Amino acid sequence: MRHPPRLPLLVAGAALALVAGAIAPVGTASGAAPAYAAAEPSPELADPPARAADGPPVLKVSGNKLVDESGATRRLLGVNRSGGEFACVQGYGIWDGPVDDASVKAIADWKVNTVRIPLNEECWLGLSNIKPEYAGVNYIAAVKDLVNKVKAHGMTPMLELHWSYGQYTGNSAGCADVHASCQKPMPNAQYTPSFWASVANTFKDDPTVVFDLFNEPYPDRATSNAAQAWTCWRDGGTCPGIGYEVAGMQDLIDTIRETGATNVILAGGLAYSNDLSQWLTHKPTDPAGNLAAAWHVYNFNTCSNESCWDSTLGPVAAQVPLVAGEIGENTCAHSFIDRVMAWFDEHDQSYLGWTWNTWNCTSGPALISHYDGTPTSFGIGLRDHLRSLDG
Repeated sequence: MRHPPRLPLLVAGAALALVAGAIAPVGTASGAAPAYAAAEPSPELADPPARAADGPPVLKVSGNKLVDESGATRRLLGVNRSGGEFACVQGYGIWDGPVDDASVKAIADWKVNTVRIPLNEECWLGLSNIKPEYAGVNYIAAVKDLVNKVKAHGMTPMLELHWSYGQYTGNSAGCADVHASCQKPMPNAQYTPSFWASVANTFKDDPTVVFDLFNEPYPDRATSNAAQAWTCWRDGGTCPGIGYEVAGMQDLIDTIRETGATNVILAGGLAYSNDLSQWLTHKPTDPAGNLAAAWHVYNFNTCSNESCWDSTLGPVAAQVPLVAGEIGENTCAHSFIDRVMAWFDEHDQSYLGWTWNTWNCTSGPALISHYDGTPTSFGIGLRDHLRSLDG
């Protein structure tokens, strides 16, 4: 989802309904950090976490499924762990809430097998506008530490670029800031390839890690021409309505593969990843053959019913793996995601709930009320369904 800049809690009502993007709390109204924000994980674990009997699988794409090394179909079923995309650029930490071993174990206890970890490119690259303690090597060490903890509990880590550089003030702009402080319509050619080159080099020897290229593209909001928007999405360059040079999905896939990384890559479509109507037509080329489609859905999105899913997702899911990287609803209930999960179960595809953070459920999709795994009424639906699938 898309986060509003510097608001004390989640945005409710009309602001939420306008976008398909993640929302996150960012401290108090004065911009002060929450009390827990100062507690950062050390780069080295004093006590290694207890390991699951089996680590996460090495995944690859086979037809329209993700499979492990034995050829068995694997679905990515889990949650998002938001924080790494916004706390650092807002200057009060790296994560939102605890990321110690106990808090990661609580995620695994829901029978989660995948954790999506949103990132910020300026923080990863250590650009000068980020406080040094939350940037560069410190940020990278914290991400690696969380990845290791996720893996130690047998779960697949999914790293995704959430907030990026580039000034956009057009239709549906999340902010006027050139810096990575909100969701931009597309990746930028100046820094995003460097971000993915660095991430890929960091994890290319660990094929259990999945890469999600860009959270929620929306070049379609910058131009009313769908063909132009999809061309921008794939090829980048000078895109209508976007004032910075764009890095397209093909650029980012090429950048990752040039490092030698063969990790599975996800690419979300238009309309904040809710529109996959021309994904197959504009599918980028992946020399490693490990590309899957990403999709996001909330109850207020355009494509939020079975008819749309059958007509636009069905053809995609018939050809490539389909991962609903964010599912949620702003009702503080779970009737909508129950329908989403049923559709994806029927098609043997993947989904992850937004989000494993203790935000105000009544104004945005928060799965938990405590980091020990206590679910909200919304989270109960995901937790109980995942547990029902176990074994």
